Amino acid sequence: MSPSDDSQKIQAQIAELREQIRRHNELYYGLGEPEISDSEYDGLFKALQDLEEQHPDLVTPDSPTQRVSGVPLAQFAKVPHDRPLLSLDSVLVPEEISAFDKRVKKELDVDRIEYVVEPKYDGLSVVVVYENGTFVSGATRGDGQTGENITPNLRSILSRLHCLKIKGNVPQRIVVRGEVYLRLPDFQALNRQLTERGEKTFANPRNAASGSLRQLDAEITASRPLVLTCYDLMVSSEPLPRTHWETVSLLETWGLPVPEPGQRQVCHSIEEVIAFHRSMMEQREDLPFEIDGVVVKLNSRDFQEQLGEKSRSPRWAIAFKFPPRKELTTVQDIVVSVGRTGALTPIALLTPVEVGGVTISRATLHNVEEVARKDVRVGDTVKVERAGDVIPDIVERVAIPGEQRAAPFAVPLACPVCQSAVVQEGPVYYCTGQTVCSAQLKGGIQHFASKGALNIEGLGEKTVAQLVDTALVKDLSDLYRLTKEQFLNLDGFAEKSAAQLFSAIEQSKAPSLERFLFGLGIHHVGHHVAQILVSQFGSLDRLLTATREELVEIRDIGPEIAQSVVSFFAEPRNVAVLDRMKVLGVAVQTVSHETSGQAGPLKGKSFVFTGALESVSRQEASQRVEALGGRVTAAVSKHTAYIVVGKDPGSKLDEAKRLGIPVLDEAGFLDLIRSADAGSFPPL
Repeated sequence: MSPSDDSQKIQAQIAELREQIRRHNELYYGLGEPEISDSEYDGLFKALQDLEEQHPDLVTPDSPTQRVSGVPLAQFAKVPHDRPLLSLDSVLVPEEISAFDKRVKKELDVDRIEYVVEPKYDGLSVVVVYENGTFVSGATRGDGQTGENITPNLRSILSRLHCLKIKGNVPQRIVVRGEVYLRLPDFQALNRQLTERGEKTFANPRNAASGSLRQLDAEITASRPLVLTCYDLMVSSEPLPRTHWETVSLLETWGLPVPEPGQRQVCHSIEEVIAFHRSMMEQREDLPFEIDGVVVKLNSRDFQEQLGEKSRSPRWAIAFKFPPRKELTTVQDIVVSVGRTGALTPIALLTPVEVGGVTISRATLHNVEEVARKDVRVGDTVKVERAGDVIPDIVERVAIPGEQRAAPFAVPLACPVCQSAVVQEGPVYYCTGQTVCSAQLKGGIQHFASKGALNIEGLGEKTVAQLVDTALVKDLSDLYRLTKEQFLNLDGFAEKSAAQLFSAIEQSKAPSLERFLFGLGIHHVGHHVAQILVSQFGSLDRLLTATREELVEIRDIGPEIAQSVVSFFAEPRNVAVLDRMKVLGVAVQTVSHETSGQAGPLKGKSFVFTGALESVSRQEASQRVEALGGRVTAAVSKHTAYIVVGKDPGSKLDEAKRLGIPVLDEAGFLDLIRSADAGSFPPL
């Protein structure tokens, strides 16, 4: 394999891992419907971290390793956090926690570290705010910077904690971080009630807590037996205690619930930490709540401040997780599931086995490389694990003396759903028939009709489901065959709403090339890539004939993006759909090379903002940069041209200084914008 092929393979692996992690983040945080266990997720995340550490030039600001997972739901008002609510890096074995100990000792130049170790509760992270000893607001973690305002819901479960128990002087304002969860007996009782009512049950206590707390109706939250345990004082109007242990003890004196005695401990060495971890693992099955490990924190706040934070996690704390539960069973069959993105996922159908009180009959094998690596075949005896009561993972095959094994699993050459060609991107195989594959069609139509694409108002999830389930729409082009009368036959439609949706579809027949490309749902083609393709090719017809070599030569178009675009337009079924759209009156707009792209004196230069600007809003500042051809990004990288610093800047400034990025204050930024606008932009 040539160095170029090896590099392309690594980039494809990184891209696929990022896509998988983002998908599972959405399932876990956004929908509350996880498909994989915590240990599987940790494995994907660790694999991505390892690849990015080996290839730092491939790290991007939007990588899951560079940001906290989770996005605030639109149904709730957004709340900016006083301080970022970070995630924790994790380790699984004593050697890794010992390596953490060595690292922090080396960075602090000390021989001894005192740690506090606490349970890692398996629930929903929240912050609660008290002013003058009275609860005033609360929020979820969200993306770490912004959370969901769930004040009424938290108030409904904090009836005993509405006012703090005053012992000494309580600061005027405090922000406390904690975890909301359900005790196991309460979780089982809740699922029993839901089952009896014929309602959907929760997969595990964590999802039950998340689903219960993120209700629009606070009365539903109040009816659920939720529990809060607090473990950090993030903000205080008075000076904070200088150790974490004293901080948690202070919370306890105010009447806030904290980890119970015996479930938290000060450890004077990493050996004591390992012993505590072993002890909690032995107690795990007897605890009345779910934990998946312990959290190890440096006790000294001075040491915490010296070590600081990474973009998504503190450097002074780490999760020391438990190994997942494991059992043995046999593989009855291996089938291929086509996901909504077209990814082909091998699924093992298992002889039912009980793991931790849950009967398991299927397990994901992730991708073809994973099947080959574990050498799993039909008829094999395998060890499965479950962590968090979700779809399990096959850990390994267990060899049986004298067994006659079946042939190795082979990926199909054509999609089992629509028979379109199957292509490989890194370790994952995809169906290329995004516009025709029924497994992808519902999600594909919703994406095509979304605001960022063709903006077909009224074509929501329920309507799309009816159109596909009744076979009125078998591919994207069928949208433009629909009549008002057909809408009237669907549930929820009257004369006016049917006319409005028909009109909205008609009005979408002249989309911009950028929106149309984005709407097609081509893998890796978001708005930014669509803009690049428009600026280079200008028309859909020209892009249809673009070669992989042409695409790879374009800046910001890597090998995996190029291959994805070529594969999409090489699939005859996709081209046939585009041709039918044209016949049905869809006229995708072309863009001349003179007007394509965003030209200007700042073209090719990216800006990062940190801190509050006083004379101009962040949005207006960004618009000025973009109007002059520049780009505004969320994170600092070696490609950043300038970092613009306002009042109370964050950690981005430190990173910019480390990379030697030019720093502008607000006045300097405005001077630069005025100079660029006047055509006298100074050279870098």
